[in-house]
Amino acid sequence: MTAPEARDQLNAHLREIIHWHFSPETGCPFWLDWKEKAGWDPREQVKSVEDLVKFEHFQDNWLRDEKNERFVPKAYAGRPFNVFETGGTTGLPKQRIGWDDYKHDYEQFSHQLEDEYFPKASNWLMLGPTGPRRLRLAIEHLAAYRGGSTYFVDLDPRWVKKLIGRGQIDEVERYQKHVIDQGVEMVKHRNISCLFTTPKLLESLAERVSLPGCGIKGVFCGGTSMTPQTVRFLVEEVCENKTRFVPTYGNTLMGLACSLPWELPAKNYSVTYYAPQPRAILRIVDAKDTSVTKGYGDYGRVELTTLTREFFMPRFLERDEAIRREPSERYAWDGVGDVRPFGALEKKVIEGVY
Repeated sequence: MTAPEARDQLNAHLREIIHWHFSPETGCPFWLDWKEKAGWDPREQVKSVEDLVKFEHFQDNWLRDEKNERFVPKAYAGRPFNVFETGGTTGLPKQRIGWDDYKHDYEQFSHQLEDEYFPKASNWLMLGPTGPRRLRLAIEHLAAYRGGSTYFVDLDPRWVKKLIGRGQIDEVERYQKHVIDQGVEMVKHRNISCLFTTPKLLESLAERVSLPGCGIKGVFCGGTSMTPQTVRFLVEEVCENKTRFVPTYGNTLMGLACSLPWELPAKNYSVTYYAPQPRAILRIVDAKDTSVTKGYGDYGRVELTTLTREFFMPRFLERDEAIRREPSERYAWDGVGDVRPFGALEKKVIEGVY
């Protein structure tokens, strides 16, 4: 697909999704009420991605303060929905509802994985946050879609972030050991070839066992930001240049942005992620004037727009910043590179186990 073809596909998808969410026959109460209060109809004024700036930024506190039922499209009325938590440390969490989006997102991601390193019909271990998080169902569906089963080791990231905030690092280390102890037993005594975890947990696991020595062929990793130095360490030392290391950038609101793991050595281990267009768009914007898209090679704040029939979220400002990167041969749209927490150079950011 060429860049113009990708842009045409995206604009056509955008028009379809806008019509869906702002039509009384299919839309949800939240966006239909929003349209009345805003005094304009996106179906008439939003025809291309450039028109998205007519929306103000989506506020994530709407996902906490609004009743979930207000985000149910009329076309889904009567269907029980899944509730997925996103972010937060204390209090009522922000939540996204859904039905099948996580399945579509991870089936799409499955086609980006190399069968050599993520063999079909192989079992997976998820060493990370499960419970009310989208990731728990998503990893299990990914494994099942590829013909395998999933083992789980749970953890509570909210508790870890609270401990770090209190300065109770000894408790964090004990909790992490508790999690890793379970992971070690799983990879030693179960037939597991594929792993999902976070960079910090991956490093801790590899301190106890050899990943390729235990039969782990591929690691799909997400969570905390990773510098090129960290990525190189994970590829060469943790994965021993044998287990495939696949960095991803994603969350409950977007799905997964993919990277090109086989290119990492040639790119000096700088990771570029590509959004799952046309279902989501990542844009690098000027933090002081978010209507402005930054130039290629420049750092800016990450802006996410999600475009599915289940969930419409325009211009959400992520708590990350990244470099705007050129389209690639595989992905004919902009990428985001060297992602790090927004303002990381100016303030201390608590990332916890992610």
